Amino acid sequence: MQLGEVRGTVVATIKSAGLEGVRFLVVQPLDRNRTPTGRPVVAADAVHMAGPGELVYFVAAREAAEALDERFVPVDHAIVGIVDDVTLSSDA
Repeated sequence: MQLGEVRGTVVATIKSAGLEGVRFLVVQPLDRNRTPTGRPVVAADAVHMAGPGELVYFVAAREAAEALDERFVPVDHAIVGIVDDVTLSSDA
């Protein structure tokens, strides 16, 4: 899992079978200090309630394909949670 911030939405009028009704969001990956790292990715919203500006955690690859209601759909990233708080321990 990786931390990220939702930066925007993607509109797709035609989708692969199994992705009807699934929202796609632009997510900026973040490091442990909430500093942007790498390039933004497009992620399917498996929690059905993430929105711009929210801190989320997301998965990639096979885990993303299994995160949605319909399993093994063609997605590379999926949002699987909305983060309420982050606390770093002193030894982290």
